Amino acid sequence: MSAGMLTTNVDLLVALSAAVSAFLAILVVAWPYLAKDQLGVRMAGVASEREQIRLRERARLNRSNGRATLRTEPRKLYQGIVEWFNLAKQAEDGDISLKLRMAGYRGRGPVVTFLAARLIAPVALLVIAALYVFVIMPFDRSLAVKLGIVLAVAGLGYYAPGLYVKNRITKRQNAIRRAWPDALDLLLICVESGMSIESAFRKVSEEIGTQSAELAEELSLTTAELSYLQDRRKAYENLGERTGLEGVRGVVTSLIQSEKYGTPLGHSLRVLAQENRDMRMSEAEKKAAALPPKLTVPMIVFFLPVLFAVIITPAVIQAMKLS
Repeated sequence: MSAGMLTTNVDLLVALSAAVSAFLAILVVAWPYLAKDQLGVRMAGVASEREQIRLRERARLNRSNGRATLRTEPRKLYQGIVEWFNLAKQAEDGDISLKLRMAGYRGRGPVVTFLAARLIAPVALLVIAALYVFVIMPFDRSLAVKLGIVLAVAGLGYYAPGLYVKNRITKRQNAIRRAWPDALDLLLICVESGMSIESAFRKVSEEIGTQSAELAEELSLTTAELSYLQDRRKAYENLGERTGLEGVRGVVTSLIQSEKYGTPLGHSLRVLAQENRDMRMSEAEKKAAALPPKLTVPMIVFFLPVLFAVIITPAVIQAMKLS
């Protein structure tokens, strides 16, 4: 091969390489404009689906507004008592409102009723105790003792509304705690089947209602808050605050992390469901272990006298016959 032909081939190869490089450079620059943005389309679809779910939940709540509501307005009598004694600042107390929400009472009405009850109950019990001690069944005691009894009953009336709310919180938490592992199993099934978290909460609230109406109510409220609130983390945190249970707060933390970092939710729900089920079984075992000591006194009082009577009576009858 001559030197001229070799030079021509080298020039042709360099020109071809330059053309290919120029073509690839143009393709790289123009690729974002030529290729279809699949991620953008999918994210737009997710946003559209979320907006449709939000609109559907809003429409459902608007339809139900005419039938029922979880919030109650305060009665005029209770509102007048709160305004008369200038208890507006206490009505805005977050601790009272949180305790009432944990007991299942929501809105301003229960707060006003609770504050009015703390004023009405001592006066009512004071009058009842005074009538009982001095009029209905007077007993032979000094005036100081009678007044002490009346004042003690009146003081009990001040704490009675708080004790009632505390009792309601305990019963509500027990009902939610018993049904929570089953609700997590249903939530896991819904999430792994491809449902969104709003649809999963709504479906679980419908299915768990026969087992625990309290938990179904909380999940329905969470679904509504996920549809209304812009900050979805706040909706999850409200669920943990309203229930006040560590098991629910653990799930809330997993939901927040999944929402923020995109971590898989199925494995966390499976582990948390098993942990809550183990906790429920542990509580049942504790109650079973505490049952024998509780039965000791009733057995001594009611069972042993009957046993002694059954054993001794024949001997007494034989002794009476021989005598």
